[in-house]
Amino acid sequence: MYSPRFTITNKILKNIGVIEASREIIDKAPLLPYYEKKFQDEALVRTVHFGTHIEGNELNLSQAEKVMMGADVAARERDIQEVLNYRKVIEYIGDLGEKHGMEDEENKKKEIDEELIKYLHKLTLRKIMPDEKTGKYRKTQVVIKNSQTGKVSFRPPMSVAVPFQIRELIAFIISPEAKDIHPVLKSGIVHYELVRIHPFLDGNGRVARALSTLILFLEGYDIRKFFSLEEYFDSDSQRYYDALQSVEKDDGDLTHLLEYFTQGLSIELSKVKEKVENISIDANLRERLGGKPILLSDRQIKLIEYIQKTGYLQNKAFPSLFPMVSEDTILNELKGLLKAGIIRKQGVTKGAKYIMA
Repeated sequence: MYSPRFTITNKILKNIGVIEASREIIDKAPLLPYYEKKFQDEALVRTVHFGTHIEGNELNLSQAEKVMMGADVAARERDIQEVLNYRKVIEYIGDLGEKHGMEDEENKKKEIDEELIKYLHKLTLRKIMPDEKTGKYRKTQVVIKNSQTGKVSFRPPMSVAVPFQIRELIAFIISPEAKDIHPVLKSGIVHYELVRIHPFLDGNGRVARALSTLILFLEGYDIRKFFSLEEYFDSDSQRYYDALQSVEKDDGDLTHLLEYFTQGLSIELSKVKEKVENISIDANLRERLGGKPILLSDRQIKLIEYIQKTGYLQNKAFPSLFPMVSEDTILNELKGLLKAGIIRKQGVTKGAKYIMA
């Protein structure tokens, strides 16, 4: 069975500490449903765009988002298909993460196996490679070259070794030994190992990143699907590839790669945590509401945003917030927020202030 070699350094410990602290805040923040969906949608767009851009996709972030929304974009057919495919991949692993741990027979715990890895490849290369070649291990030897110098930077194992090494990797993923490894480290290890094995002719990077993300999801680190590691990888792609190649240079030691990997997730989650803290409602709100879902209108959401930004709301701000909307209508929206215990009122005249409860 595959056995990874690495050292838990102070850098890794520090990064894991930041990850755990951010995860705690993000997971427990009682966000409005509007923000929950907004953050998830934004993370999906970033993951799909940067996850394909790092592989050479020429669409920019705005174009990728338009493609995902079904709009027409003037671009290479392959670039458009890559975005559509990777969206399917990320949505698929997200669904697997949600079903994980359910006790009914239909949604019983999903183990990672060869069929799953091959299916991720089928989704990734749909309509890009012939159907009969997707989900199939490569039968030829390949080399990875530096796109700028043309020099060979990496030689994956011989094709005959691919099935055996994939099975060894899967055995590691589901082994008792792997359960003792922190999920973030396990995710980074699997990311590297699938890239190293390079089981397919094309799409290995996307499949590796999707599989490592799935491991996070299955291990309880979906973190509300608010994050995108792909953005970190693509922000300095040379550093990403250098980190992957460091393992071979260090005679198979994964320490440097795991320092890089954990740093990426710590940076991304710190950003998400800051956004969540800026707009999250009082941490006691969920408890006060008895855990009930908060169903708010668009106007109510806008009112809360305004109060959180300025500290309070007075009647005189109504016209600038909602032109062409009567004062009585806005007061009715505020009544709903008052009743739910989300805001409270200070004073009784028209100069009264509405503040967060």
